[in-house]
Amino acid sequence: MTHCLTVEESESGGRVDSWLSAHLEGLSRSYLQKLITEGHVTVNGGVVKSNYRLSVADKIVVDVPDPVPAEIRAEEMDLDILYEDEDLLFVNKPKGLVVHPSAGHESGTLVNGLLYHCRDSLSGINGVTRPGIVHRIDMDTTGVLVVCKNDAAHSMVAAQLKEHSINRRYYAIVHGVIRENDGTVNAPIGRHPVDRKRMSVNNKNGREAVTHYHVLARSDRYSYIECRLETGRTHQIRVHMASIGHPLLGDCLYGPARCPISGLSGQTLHAGVLGLNHPRTREYIEVTAPLPEYFTQLLNKLHLV
Repeated sequence: MTHCLTVEESESGGRVDSWLSAHLEGLSRSYLQKLITEGHVTVNGGVVKSNYRLSVADKIVVDVPDPVPAEIRAEEMDLDILYEDEDLLFVNKPKGLVVHPSAGHESGTLVNGLLYHCRDSLSGINGVTRPGIVHRIDMDTTGVLVVCKNDAAHSMVAAQLKEHSINRRYYAIVHGVIRENDGTVNAPIGRHPVDRKRMSVNNKNGREAVTHYHVLARSDRYSYIECRLETGRTHQIRVHMASIGHPLLGDCLYGPARCPISGLSGQTLHAGVLGLNHPRTREYIEVTAPLPEYFTQLLNKLHLV
């Protein structure tokens, strides 16, 4: 698959890898950097490095190679499949499950289980370590994730992600009492300038990020909220809620270093609803994932139901 793009006047000066990751949302930045290194990306007909700075009217061609068989091991896994057809699979990801292999997580990931379940029926657009994966959720975030079973479905779902037309609703417990019933955080998110493991509100180098939230319940110390995403930046809800003084309960990266709830590991965040236009029928399909048991127990313990 080949993508041909042109740099607009307002977009000059940025790195080519960052610019492409913003314009080709179905492809991860790390995968794009690999394509650049291997010479699959040209600017005005010539190969460049990932740190090439763009100029107005630059012509960029990205040649995405045909997928090669994944070298990851297929592993039998008890997947909680919410919906499946010939193009898509919606899975309810449990807490603690990593989505795709990476350093330190070479096996036991969702992708390992998908390779066993789907065999050869997974898209290859996002590289051999992420077959079928068009978007992801953090290891400790639970809930619904869509998997694409062929490249045509992947391209159409990625296009919907890029134009922000996918309906994504998350549920979270946050520190503090949010007084207003509804609110919006509109603040760009980028890599933290000092701690490279974290993201942050970054007005200089961040990408547009918009999160709408609605308060479902309050207690004396916590709020239970629903979040609707317009964009899908890394750690978006976690960063945005922390930026307004309401970090997610259990989130030791963006909130208190010590969790006040004994035994809780990781942020209380659940991807409850995912809706999109089906790539084959074009009809709207919406899939929901029930709250995990630990989450409902917390809601009762904290008097949020």
